[in-house]
Amino acid sequence: MEPSVIEFRNVHKRRRTKTIGPINLTLPQGYIIALVGPNGSGKSTLLNMMMQIVQPDEGEVAWFGNAYPKELPVAIRQNMGFVPEQLSTEELQMTVEAAAAFRAQWYDKWDGYFFDELLSRFDVPRGLRLNKMSKGERRKFEIAAALAPRPKLLILDEPSSGLDPFAWKLLIEQLHKIMKSMDTTIILSTHVVDEIRRLADYVVLIHHGKLLGMVEKDSLLDNWKECWIQGDASIVNELPGIISSKQESAHSISFITTECLEVEKILASAGYHLSRPVPWNWMKCLDYGLMDTFLPVCRTRRGVFISCNDCN
Repeated sequence: MEPSVIEFRNVHKRRRTKTIGPINLTLPQGYIIALVGPNGSGKSTLLNMMMQIVQPDEGEVAWFGNAYPKELPVAIRQNMGFVPEQLSTEELQMTVEAAAAFRAQWYDKWDGYFFDELLSRFDVPRGLRLNKMSKGERRKFEIAAALAPRPKLLILDEPSSGLDPFAWKLLIEQLHKIMKSMDTTIILSTHVVDEIRRLADYVVLIHHGKLLGMVEKDSLLDNWKECWIQGDASIVNELPGIISSKQESAHSISFITTECLEVEKILASAGYHLSRPVPWNWMKCLDYGLMDTFLPVCRTRRGVFISCNDCN
């Protein structure tokens, strides 16, 4: 079993009129993991619990195999970098240099040369107060500051928010470099399809505070397909990994499967030809609130998911 960086153990959190949980989820070390779900699904709350900014009402969170219900040890915090969606207002009157010096005192491994290099790459203006920066400039400063201690765990909440396309490309390149050169786990929440495609090893699906599961991104891209065949609907009902199907005409059926390769073999052996299998645009679920599409998979095809202990 791979060592974990974060583990949620039967976690519940009540937030105003909604409840998040139960969450039972183990995030492995050494990967990029994307939290995906509609606005208000609980992604930011999970990230804040990872940083111990908020505490669970029930259950516990463990870091690198150990739970710290009261306070994270300094040694753990010094190995964590965090860029929240809502940026802090405490340093607004500070210049870039003053804010960096203030943060550096909390990190034994703060790399000033690396930080300065990142500022140059991201084209962050020097000598400017944080409250005089554009949203994109402030975002780039925060990302550089989070990377400066070379953390083992980097948590990013909507990291590309406010970035122009050039800065976004640099961010993607930098995160790839980090994964190659540093022993870092990256956990991010995002609505940007290309971030998931280019970065994520695993995708954690969350909907209305419920964990739908964690799936390998390559499995989504390679095996989750929308397909068409000529035949009767009863044929599709016996196939593996079927999420949904639709009778397009008297002799044509479309369906979505999580196991396209296996489906192709079965249909070929039965004399059927699978026409036009295309990658299913599962990410449109983010925009149209169709995450319920995944529920049948959680209920009937749990093997698709790496971790889905409490799917309802």
